[in-house]
Amino acid sequence: MNYPVWDISMGTGMLMALVAIIHVFVSHFAVGSGLFLLVSEKKAYKDNDTHLLEWLKMHSRFFILISVVYGAVSGVGIWFTIGLISPSATSMLIHTFVWAWATEWVFFFLEITSALLYYYGWDKLTRQTHLWLGWIYFISAFMSMVIINGIVAFMLTAGDWPDTQNFWDGFLNPTYGPSLAIRFVFSLALAGIYAFVTASRIDDPDVKAKIIKWANMWIIPAFILLPFIAMWYIGNVPTAQWESALGAMPTATFYADLIMYAAIVTFVLAVLAWFMARRVSFVYSMVLLLSALATMWSFEYIREAIRKPYVIGRFMYANGLLESPSDTDGGFSVEKIDEKGILNTARWIKYDHITEENKVDVGREIFRVECQSCHTVDHYRGIKNIIGAKKWDRGTIYKMLDGLDLMRNAVMPPFSGKDEEREALADWLAQVTSAPSQKQEVSGDGAQVYNTYCNSCHNYKPHDALFRRLKSWNKEKTMARLDSLPALFNRMPDLELSEKERSTLIDWAKEQFNGEKGK
Repeated sequence: MNYPVWDISMGTGMLMALVAIIHVFVSHFAVGSGLFLLVSEKKAYKDNDTHLLEWLKMHSRFFILISVVYGAVSGVGIWFTIGLISPSATSMLIHTFVWAWATEWVFFFLEITSALLYYYGWDKLTRQTHLWLGWIYFISAFMSMVIINGIVAFMLTAGDWPDTQNFWDGFLNPTYGPSLAIRFVFSLALAGIYAFVTASRIDDPDVKAKIIKWANMWIIPAFILLPFIAMWYIGNVPTAQWESALGAMPTATFYADLIMYAAIVTFVLAVLAWFMARRVSFVYSMVLLLSALATMWSFEYIREAIRKPYVIGRFMYANGLLESPSDTDGGFSVEKIDEKGILNTARWIKYDHITEENKVDVGREIFRVECQSCHTVDHYRGIKNIIGAKKWDRGTIYKMLDGLDLMRNAVMPPFSGKDEEREALADWLAQVTSAPSQKQEVSGDGAQVYNTYCNSCHNYKPHDALFRRLKSWNKEKTMARLDSLPALFNRMPDLELSEKERSTLIDWAKEQFNGEKGK
């Protein structure tokens, strides 16, 4: 539970996205296309359609190259990547679901073997034998999805597993059913979308139109079903978890919009292709493919965003720290680190105590262990830009670190460690962001005060506690209460706002949401 930190400038989250999402896009195609090839082959035999049969032989080569070659290689790449960027979570998933993984690898072997035999069996095997190979491939691919879906869904909604540690409580978790439905239905749509890529290159317009329309019969119904399954999925995600992700953090909000637009574009392109099937070009099919990729990309990003601050829901934070102590945590839980300190717990920090000379360097090491799983210094979620935009002084940074788990609707783990370690982290952050040594009075209006000190934790909404209270209290009472923020709530930082800052913040807040009902 205590591993080195892989230092990568682009950010581990971005690297994981680049490796994983393309693989997921291909692996879902591999599942749906297994059924697509099988049903299409049976249709060709039934209709005595030699054109469809010849196209299927060509399309199966494309299928093998994409799914078996790229899919298998990128699958290994995912294991390599997650083992480096999140070794604690990887170890936990392997140990918890070891027999599930073992079973999946058996299905994966059957999947690869049957796919190759299916491709090389054209014109060599009897029709019945060839179809049976298709069935073996599809069932194996689908069972791989069934197993992996349970583990991936577990990372979002662990269900009762954190309390029971029972395999089935973790595997058959609240989002297992809707997640499997989304993935399987989308895989059927992808089978049709990938079919566009090869069908669009057919020279005979009549044959092209026939195959494009057949492929479209896999896309359009799937995209009609997906919104309803998505509603089921959202309903099984805990409400607080979903709402927190759609609050101050832009990632989930942005991709929630993008998935809607991308899905609509994909659906419209598919419908238009039905009426212009003879004229569907390769470029058109690639635009359709990219819009489908944007849909899948958005879904995976939303799933990752609403999981924050955890990598395994209610159990392990994104930085590998365990929410609650256990006999096997290796001391790497929030409670034990608060007691012993991060320097005495993390094995891969080169300092074991803090001095005036090494304080800033210790802060950098603490950042690597506790923050770098999500943040970089200058690039993806760069801490220099985030804190620099606030213009916080060193003292404000130190105070804000005590409430990380309240910021951005609670999508960050709490700071774990002793007070002197928080001091060291604040010193390093102040240095790297060129923070002023003393608090500077905000010269702008109340909105500027709010954006500088309040919006890290509070949402710009009428029902937020800040706006409800500032609008309901008289100014004199509010001025007095804002003079000591911890008296309002003991987790609030003691920011010591100046009289001018308090006054402008109150005046501005009272002008907001007039006529709107708070909740």
